[in-house]
Amino acid sequence: MSEIKNGIREALAKIAEEAGAALANDADSKDGYNDGPALDAAPQDGVCTPKALPKRLLVEAANTAVRINPVNAPMLQAFAGMNADFQVMEPLRIAVLTVKYWGPAPRRLTVSFMESTPANLRARIISHMNAWTRTACISFVETSGTGDVRISRGSGGYYSYLGTDILHIPKNRQTMNLQGFTMNTPESEYKRVVRHETGHTLGCVHEHMRKELVARVDPQKAYDYFLRTQGWDKATVDAQVLTPLDDKSLMSTPADQTSIMCYQLPGSITRDGRPILGGVDINQTDYDFAGKIYPKAKAWQVPEHAEEWPESEDVEVSV
Repeated sequence: MSEIKNGIREALAKIAEEAGAALANDADSKDGYNDGPALDAAPQDGVCTPKALPKRLLVEAANTAVRINPVNAPMLQAFAGMNADFQVMEPLRIAVLTVKYWGPAPRRLTVSFMESTPANLRARIISHMNAWTRTACISFVETSGTGDVRISRGSGGYYSYLGTDILHIPKNRQTMNLQGFTMNTPESEYKRVVRHETGHTLGCVHEHMRKELVARVDPQKAYDYFLRTQGWDKATVDAQVLTPLDDKSLMSTPADQTSIMCYQLPGSITRDGRPILGGVDINQTDYDFAGKIYPKAKAWQVPEHAEEWPESEDVEVSV
């Protein structure tokens, strides 16, 4: 039994280290944030690169996520019977196992734009962000001040910080980047990109990093492909494509290659030669998941056939 416990402990420690390495890939560059004030054309291949906070803020951000939504905390209690060195897990390891969801209470996140942006373009972007409200209780509303979500259309590609992490981004920096988006951008790109990046703002991670899908990718072929198409080095490919997320750290559905949160990966880099399809819009699984983690309030009513007994028999419960 002790060997099994040690094996689980080592596995979880490895998960935390791998997740930390993925975060550090972004967090260790410059000051850990991304600038992009100048407008530019849309990135050639439209690949999303999610951004992480500077390493110094990871523990604080994890604490913020848990304060906002206690369910974000890692389920470490299940391992309370293990030896003491596991229970005293390093704060950084706990931080990378903490999810970033906003919690089940209805919430309106304000949105502002970093550059001068026409009213019709602002409205179009926000309308696509609110596509998630079909099933979710989190909505987005424009503000003339500084928004919770701050959008730039400058250089830097497509990205968003993850969920509650946006609260730790300096107010003069964007939390989401939609490089080159204009009213001439095809509607299909609004569905594929804006809705995808909004998924990150809601706390959803990349679906292609689920272990079932990562297992289908041939590492060397992936290194060659992303170096050729994106200019990514080996460490970036490891962090963005080849490091699987652990199901224990997720509130999730089974891996779904047509999710809006999934990259489209060509068959040329998979072991079986079949592509990972990728999502082009929010699919039904995405909507179902959003509805579970951000449920909309339903009208409450007394059950028709409620059991009755004298009030004097009611049990007083103390917790």
